[in-house]
Amino acid sequence: MITELSSKAKKICAEVSQEDTKLGDLRKIAKKIKKDHELAMELWSSGNFMPRQLAILIMDKKLLTQDLIDKLTTDMEEHSEKERTHLADWLMANQLSKDKKTIALMESWEESRSVLQRRLYWYYQARLRWTGQTPPPNTAYLLKTIEKKLQNEAPEVQWAMNFTAAWIGIFDHSYRERCIALGEKLGLYSDEKAPKGCTPNYLPEFIRIEVEKRS
Repeated sequence: MITELSSKAKKICAEVSQEDTKLGDLRKIAKKIKKDHELAMELWSSGNFMPRQLAILIMDKKLLTQDLIDKLTTDMEEHSEKERTHLADWLMANQLSKDKKTIALMESWEESRSVLQRRLYWYYQARLRWTGQTPPPNTAYLLKTIEKKLQNEAPEVQWAMNFTAAWIGIFDHSYRERCIALGEKLGLYSDEKAPKGCTPNYLPEFIRIEVEKRS
């Protein structure tokens, strides 16, 4: 365990923790640093949100074992729901989805004890669809599982399962009415007001809007 940050890590932490630091700034800094797993672990040990985001960008994905990911996702639980889901999704987008080994790990997390790892299992399934990739032939299984478990899952996981159902309904016409009916039955996010320019999470509206964009 790192108990004292190096002078380099302290300097970077101070730089990225300023109130006006944006995600684009982190990417610029990461581009200069490139890959530095040791520094990433130092930044992560600070416990602060912005340094941890930068740490994710400069980690070595080849060193992301299940044990290390367990530690990272446990550490994320220290943050607010908004911050911890961002960190988890950021890790998935920037590291876990980039390597066959870590993709295989994500695909094993459906029943993980970690809420965030279960979220990433479902978010990755959705991502295979909304990024235009050819999804694996598991759509029927996913939708059956969503229908069974969505209502009682943790909020972080609910969102990702709902997101997966939305993209199944958008891209697979044979399941569209079933996904819409699920949304109507559960009413999940039906009262939520989407920010301007954003697609609402309520399944019937999500599917309708995104299908219309593509027709």
